[in-house]
Amino acid sequence: MVEKIKTVIIGGGQAGLSLSYYLTQAGREHIILEKAAQVADAWRNRRWDSFTLITPNTSFKLPGAEYTDDDPEGYMPKSEIVRRFEQYEQKNNFPVSYSTQVTRVEPMENHDRYRVFTDKKIIQARDVIFATGMYQKGKIPAYADQLPQNIIQIPSDAYRNPQALPPGAVLVIGSAQSGSQIAEELNEAGRKVYLSTGTAGRFPRRYRGKDGYEWLDLVGFFDRTPAMLASPKDRLFGSPHSSGKGGGHDINLHTFYRNGISLLGHVRGYEDGKLVLAPDLKENLAKADAFAANVIKIIDDYILKNDLDIPAEEVVILDDGYRAPEILSLDLFAEGVSTIIWACGYSIDNLVQLPLLDPYGYPITDRGVTNYPGLYFIGMPWMNKFKSGFLMGVGESARYLAEVIGKG
Repeated sequence: MVEKIKTVIIGGGQAGLSLSYYLTQAGREHIILEKAAQVADAWRNRRWDSFTLITPNTSFKLPGAEYTDDDPEGYMPKSEIVRRFEQYEQKNNFPVSYSTQVTRVEPMENHDRYRVFTDKKIIQARDVIFATGMYQKGKIPAYADQLPQNIIQIPSDAYRNPQALPPGAVLVIGSAQSGSQIAEELNEAGRKVYLSTGTAGRFPRRYRGKDGYEWLDLVGFFDRTPAMLASPKDRLFGSPHSSGKGGGHDINLHTFYRNGISLLGHVRGYEDGKLVLAPDLKENLAKADAFAANVIKIIDDYILKNDLDIPAEEVVILDDGYRAPEILSLDLFAEGVSTIIWACGYSIDNLVQLPLLDPYGYPITDRGVTNYPGLYFIGMPWMNKFKSGFLMGVGESARYLAEVIGKG
């Protein structure tokens, strides 16, 4: 039997719930199809144990549940994030069908527009919104199948803590937010860590009296639109990182090297029993340093332009990483590597057989609205602004999309 519902939201994370919040206010019939068994699955089950927000608590901006407590500059741990999602669900009684896996979406010729297939039922809907976010499936390159089977390989969202890994050295591939924080934790736990670097930048935890996030928010960093980027490919670059752990601190690859982490260029492949590495470590360090320096300059220019009475602050320039040897191959057996953690970004699943993705695998939309009537995306960075995929900006995207759907 086919069930008919006007609007189907696929995904019950922060994007799906935020959109449901506004659709409910507008009296719009809808259902959320969520493959997990409970709310906040990504935060609950796809983050490591010591995870915290890297942005202050004030960035928690689910519509109707914005943070207003007494620790605005703190960094919420995973347990608190999950608790707030649970409260959000209980308060709003969202129409979520949990443990429901969507297998595909098919366009129809009649006014119902789409047929949504799940492992439980089939639904005909006028509107279908993909709210599964950007972080659906960790990217693992094809050469991973060639690696020795006795080496444990996991995506970064499957990492929990150092004790859960087998004894031995750990290779972390990717130095954006997750990779850097995981590498730091493993190193502090006494593990030998190899970190294959990328070009992700960083921002200061604090600078000239404010949290770095607050400065980035003030200067409009998170409000940037895709049109402001040099290339559409830039949407896929790793987000700049810092850390909220232990009250918050900077993350710097140079400090990593000083503390014993072995820095590597990016991995090209696997040949003759060894990982083949690109000679681009120094280039990656230079790009990360340039990003950080540009952030500092933008903040300084903002302070000067707005005539703010804030004392200058000397920036300590680190260069330890530039003295690291450029390693071109890594013998995993000889180095005692027992675990590889892939932190190379994510890809999305296209559940509907329509040309919805651009050459970079990103949905082609105008603020989440596709060229196909009744088909939408929400919950990804750069849908409109950089912040549109994060807790700080998903509510704004949801409000707009709810208005568009309401007019359909």
